Amino acid sequence: MPLHKSAEKRLRQASSRNARNKARKKELKVLLKGMQKLIDANAQKSEVEAAYRSAVQKLDRLGVKNYIHANKASRKKSQLTRIFNSYTQAS
Repeated sequence: MPLHKSAEKRLRQASSRNARNKARKKELKVLLKGMQKLIDANAQKSEVEAAYRSAVQKLDRLGVKNYIHANKASRKKSQLTRIFNSYTQAS
């Protein structure tokens, strides 16, 4: 347990930030898995495109706000783009 008042505050801040970070990363995972499920289920191109756009938008936002590293966001966007392009060409 913290002994100082400022340490108690830092503990509260750290726990709230930790919860916020986990929530944002969970949102991203849900979007990525949702896109993959649509591709596996051979969904319509428009549905997959909407999922792709929302995932890329979330990656951009998380990369800019430093929830994930900018290079990781870029790498994930590249991977998603390759998957999306191969799916649209196959359909």
